Amino acid sequence: MSHQTVIVVDFGGQYNQLIARKVREHNVYCKLVPYSQAAKEIEMTAPIGVIFTGGPNSVYAPNAPKVDDAVYDAGVPILGICYGAQLMAYALGGSVKSAPVREYGRRDIRYSDNSLFSGMDKESTCWMSHTDYVDILPEGFEIAASTDSCPAAAFADESRKLYAVQFHPEVAHCLQGSKIIENFLYKICNAAGDWTMGNFVRDQVCALKEKIGDKKVLCAFSGGVDSAVAATLVHRAAGDNLSCIFVDHGLLRYREADEVMRVFAGDMGMNVVKADASDDFISKLEGVRSPERKRKIIGAEFIKVFEREAKKIGKVDYLVQGTIYPDVIESGKDKSAVIKSHHNVGGLPDIVDFDEIIEPLRDLFKDEVRKVGYELGLPASVVERQPFPGPGLAIRIIGAVTRDKIDILQRVDCIFRKELEDCGAAKDIWQYFAVLTNTKSVGVMGDKRTYEYTVALRAVTAVDGMTCDWAHIPYDVLSKVSSRIVNEVPRVNRIVYDITSKPPATIEWE
Repeated sequence: MSHQTVIVVDFGGQYNQLIARKVREHNVYCKLVPYSQAAKEIEMTAPIGVIFTGGPNSVYAPNAPKVDDAVYDAGVPILGICYGAQLMAYALGGSVKSAPVREYGRRDIRYSDNSLFSGMDKESTCWMSHTDYVDILPEGFEIAASTDSCPAAAFADESRKLYAVQFHPEVAHCLQGSKIIENFLYKICNAAGDWTMGNFVRDQVCALKEKIGDKKVLCAFSGGVDSAVAATLVHRAAGDNLSCIFVDHGLLRYREADEVMRVFAGDMGMNVVKADASDDFISKLEGVRSPERKRKIIGAEFIKVFEREAKKIGKVDYLVQGTIYPDVIESGKDKSAVIKSHHNVGGLPDIVDFDEIIEPLRDLFKDEVRKVGYELGLPASVVERQPFPGPGLAIRIIGAVTRDKIDILQRVDCIFRKELEDCGAAKDIWQYFAVLTNTKSVGVMGDKRTYEYTVALRAVTAVDGMTCDWAHIPYDVLSKVSSRIVNEVPRVNRIVYDITSKPPATIEWE
């Protein structure tokens, strides 16, 4: 596959993946690479442009992250953002100091005539987040934008195609920020806009056909977006040589297992083996209350069931995994303290007899994966499927898991999701689901006293799931959801709505 590339040099800033996603939204492919690899990557890739991200360090501090001088001499256009802007100034002979006035949040900004700000309002609002500032520009640079407290809010050496902005054009709060990125890509880097999901599907199918030939391929299939799109893409290339094993642990959403088989085995004509192991999983979970123990039990049982089914198929040449680009990025970083075991079940390569792993989505962000799903003809019910933990409803049931509790939660969750989708609120929500708490409370139904379960509803808005806010669902919608649940689902008499952001909470309860 041949397409133009922009290198996004990672200096550890909080918006780094967002920068990469914004570049791709403009139909330009980009790679996020560590700052230590920037010069080597530029030499190998021959990119049309380079973007320096923000970062938490001061450029004048000992051991501050820097790039090789060869990066500036490569003749490739560079856009420095926040720390990246300060680094460019500092490395090329300017001066960076601690700011007398720190800038955080929205700021009024004035843009000058410059290729980076072409076609934009000259007075606007940007998003600042910095404690240092550039007080002396390097030779050849001119100020291109300013705020009341930051004279060099942007600066450039147009003859060398070096541009720097102290603010963050990638965040939604920066008005016209998308236009700034577009100008850099198309007016400065001369991008062709050849990164589209239609092109991706065409190129990937050709490459997979050549690679796979008539060899056998196996996929661990959950029915989630990533595995569904990966399997469908490989099926387009391999046909009946692809076998998918779908392990139904009995902890999926309402009638989800049936829908998976209908769409993929039925409509898409894929070879999907359904392993109904719900009795095995639920018996192993009997009396288990700890969410971490639930995860470990389900993970171990999943591998056991998958191995049993894989042995029936025998040796395969390739194993398909739905790895996506954020997984690749994070695998190269030091992990912070463990908050909870990861929802995805691992360990499959150890128990499958195969020669090589195929990861057809490893270059894509989640929103791109969804676009590929539509290109492949998958229905919205699959492509827009809510993020769902590998252990399923087991970790949305607080306390011990029973078939009765699973049935209650499936019905509650189904009502909540359907009402949000029917009223149109779902499209603006990152994730929404129900939790069956282990709390019972007194109620009155039909003039009788009840003592039944409390259900919690959770809905959040987010960009990437790293942080989120609770969704402001209209009261009339919440009222209808509550009324339907207590009238249609036995053993529930109280509904609460979780209005906690992340942080301090996580999206899931356990």
